[in-house]
Amino acid sequence: MKSFLITWPLWAALSAVFAALTAIFGKIGVEGVNSDFATLIRTVVIICVLAMIVTFTGAWQPLASVSRRTYVFLILSGLATGASWLCYYRALKLGPASGVAPIDKMSILLVALFAVIFLGERLELRNWAGIGLIALGTVLVTLRS
Repeated sequence: MKSFLITWPLWAALSAVFAALTAIFGKIGVEGVNSDFATLIRTVVIICVLAMIVTFTGAWQPLASVSRRTYVFLILSGLATGASWLCYYRALKLGPASGVAPIDKMSILLVALFAVIFLGERLELRNWAGIGLIALGTVLVTLRS
């Protein structure tokens, strides 16, 4: 059992559960408040929780131990995350969570494409078929009569 706790599929599944809860809680929480302000509140909570986790696990490390390249890409990742959150909460403010979340998850398709283009990863035909089905499923879920 302990070895299962350190596998990436477990953590990816937990990420999906928490992402789903993010959509539901966010949709309820964004009612009656500006979506950008809601994103700020959410971000402050995340910073506090992460600071506690890093403190309690002893994961702090000297800033000088992080390479310049790592800083550049973590900063770019942070900017992309911030932009994603702002767009996500704006979409939740304007639309149904059941429509916003599947479109947001189209990032799966984009991650696959970007991983092939920028990281040199190779995907097999069955992987592309699965990605195509995800895209088709997203379209079907978001169609409204």
